[in-house]
Amino acid sequence: MVDPCVKVADMPAKGVTAVIRHIVFFTASAADYVDAICAGLNLLASIPHSLHFEVLRNTKVDQISNEVDVVVYGEFADEAALAAYKAHPTYAEATRRVRPLREIRLSADVVAIEQRRA
Repeated sequence: MVDPCVKVADMPAKGVTAVIRHIVFFTASAADYVDAICAGLNLLASIPHSLHFEVLRNTKVDQISNEVDVVVYGEFADEAALAAYKAHPTYAEATRRVRPLREIRLSADVVAIEQRRA
């Protein structure tokens, strides 16, 4: 098992491959804004730095919490790719379109590790 607290920079030497999972949750300030939020966030799919990218509506089937309306999920090879994604002009345009329509934005960037098999 790989130590989940291993530093990203040390992963290749430890025989580990990894991706950064960028997950962002949005709530719309009004139900009528969800379509426009999805459209604005879908602009991000044109940014070339992600390995995988999705904008998804929350299915709202959780028994406890259904406040989130839209989820952005992206995978990036490393911190430099994630930084380049966030520095892209399309990222700024998507932010300009979505920010006035959303109430809450929660973001997490986590490293998903996979041990190489011999």
